[in-house]
Amino acid sequence: MDEVKVVVAHSERATLRVGDVFLKVDADQARIDAEVEAMSLVPVPTPEILWRKPPVLAIAAAPGTALGRLGEPSTASPAAWAAAGAVIRKMHDAPLPPRPGRAGRDLAALTADLDGECEWLVTNGVLPADLVTRNRQVAQAALRPWTPVFTHGDLQIAHVFVDGDEVTGIIDWSEAGQGDALFDLATVTLGHEEHLGDVVAGYGTDVDLDVIRAWWSLRSLLGVRWLVEHGFDPFTPGCEVDVLRARM
Repeated sequence: MDEVKVVVAHSERATLRVGDVFLKVDADQARIDAEVEAMSLVPVPTPEILWRKPPVLAIAAAPGTALGRLGEPSTASPAAWAAAGAVIRKMHDAPLPPRPGRAGRDLAALTADLDGECEWLVTNGVLPADLVTRNRQVAQAALRPWTPVFTHGDLQIAHVFVDGDEVTGIIDWSEAGQGDALFDLATVTLGHEEHLGDVVAGYGTDVDLDVIRAWWSLRSLLGVRWLVEHGFDPFTPGCEVDVLRARM
C-alpha cells in the first residue's frame, strides 16, 4: 500500500499524496470550484482531474520535479526558469477567466490590509520598525492601476513542475482569476532573485522590475502573521523575512 504523505495542512485546507494521486481537502467549496474552472480554461499544462467529491478533489501528480522551494537553492537550469517565464506569458495572454482572483484584489482594501499588517508587525515586536517602514515604502510601487490578465494567484515555485528544460505542469489553481500579471512574476521569483532575469527573458516582454520587487515586499509583509499563526516559519533562511531584509 502506498504511503500517505501530508504535503500541506492547516485550518483552511490540507493536501495529501498517495502514490501518484493528490487529495485536496478544502473547507471552502468556492476555492475548489475556482480551481476546477481555472484548470479547464487555462492553455498551459495542468494535472489531470481524476475525480471530485466535495470537499475532496483528486488530481494526478504532475510529471517531473518542482522548479524549486522557497528557502532552498533551485537545481533547475536557467533554461527551465526561462521556460517557466514563457508558460506564464502564455497564461497571461489567454482570454480572461470570469472571476477576479487573489492577484486582482481591490487596491483600497489591499492598502488597508498592508498598513494593518505593518502596524501589527511593529506593535507586537515581530519585526524591527525600520525594516517594516523600508519595505512599506518599497511596496508602494505595487499599489498602482494594472490591466487584468489571467493569473494563477499563488504561483510559488513549488507549484511549477519541470522535466529538464520543459514545464510539465502547474498545480494549485484555487486562487486563479483576473489579476495583476506582475503579481505572478513576483511570486514565482520570491526568494530567488537570481533567477528573475531568466524568467523575464522567457516571458518575452518588458516588465517593471521595481514593481516586481515591490510585490516581494508587499507579499512578505502580508504573509508573516499568517505563516506564524498557521505553523510555518517565515524566519527560515531564504524565506519571507530574509526577502524583507534584502530590501534594506
